[in-house]
Order: sequence, then C-alpha cells, then structure tokens
Amino acid sequence: MDAILPFLHNLTDPDWLVAHGGLYLLLFIIFAETGILVGFFLPGDPILFIAGIIIANMKIDPTQQLPTLLYWITLICVAAIIGNFVGYWSGKYFGHRLLKMKDNFIFKKQYIYKAQEFYERQGGAAIILARFLPIVRTFAPIVAGIVGMNFRKFAMYNIIGAILWVVSLVTLGYLLGENAWVQQNLEYVILGIVLLATAPVIIKALLGKRQPIKSSIAKEKAY
Repeated sequence: MDAILPFLHNLTDPDWLVAHGGLYLLLFIIFAETGILVGFFLPGDPILFIAGIIIANMKIDPTQQLPTLLYWITLICVAAIIGNFVGYWSGKYFGHRLLKMKDNFIFKKQYIYKAQEFYERQGGAAIILARFLPIVRTFAPIVAGIVGMNFRKFAMYNIIGAILWVVSLVTLGYLLGENAWVQQNLEYVILGIVLLATAPVIIKALLGKRQPIKSSIAKEKAY
C-alpha cells in the first residue's frame, strides 16, 4: 500500500508521466484498467484528461497539434477496446474459477456481483455506461463474458463506449490544458472530472426503480 499510493499520485502528474513512458505508459494503464482484473485501482478518467493536457503543452508545430491529438485518441481507443475484449474472454473462459477464488487485497467477489447488478439493470448499454464508472468498467466486460453476452453485441457496445469515453475526456483535457488555473489546480480539476463523468450514471441508478435481480453469478456462491 505504501508503494501504491505514491505511484497513483504520480499518475496525476503530467511531467512524471512524460518522463516515465509518456504515451506508452498511458496505453498500458488504459488497457490494464479496462481489461485486467488487478487493474481496477488505476485512475482511467484522470489519465485520459491528463493525456489531453500533455498534447496541449507539447512543443511542436501548431499545425501538428490536431493530428497528434487524433493519433493519441486513436491509439488510446484501441487500447481501451482491446482491454475490454481481454476482460470479456477472461470472464467467458475463467469466470467460474474467479468466483471460486478467496477474497484478498487485490480481488473481491463483491466487485463482480456489483458489476453484474449494474449490467442487469442497464442491459447491453451497461458496457457503454460502465466506461464512466471506476472499478465497474474493469469488471463489466468480465461479467459480460461470464453471462455469455452475444459477442457481436458486446463488440459494438465496447467500441462505442471506448470512443465516447476516450474522445470526451482527452479532448476536454486538450481544450483546458493550457489554462493557467487548471494547471495550478489540477488535482481539484481531476476530482471534478471524475464526479462529472460518474454523476449521470449514479443519479440514474439511484432514481431508477429497484427491481429484484435474479443473479446467475450470485447463484454460483451457493454451490
């Protein structure tokens, strides 16, 4: 834990990210957070916003900024899409083993149960909405694989969700990246971005009618 907290703090520092891998590190983080079980704690939303800030402050020809922005967005979208595909296939082929694992610091079965509840409430659109919810976005594709969601349907929602998530946050970071106030108050801005990204989904979940859920995953717990 003592090592993780400083690492997470460094991930919100654009200069640190540039010095320790830049785009390659960003791609790995997005891939890991959206597809690898142990990546749920990584800060995907702040990373995307900071990616935009990095591009806005690059010392390059102004005519190259837009192509660079599009290049980064494309690669990050690909990383997010591949990450969810990995999560889906992990759930499809190893889901039952995951449900038999004992809870530990890295993995807790309640994350999967919560992701499935969200998935069953929202239907296929949950794959899109989950992109804007920390932790849920890691486990939603795994749940989709476990419950056997149609792969073509999953692929469509996966691609749409990745594009909406990446384009919105990276572009926002790019547009605000050169603002002095934003640079001086980056931690507060990042917190605000996370709240804004998750608020619509959380409000919808809280205001929606609660219906009984017959969870096929939860039934595994009884065996």
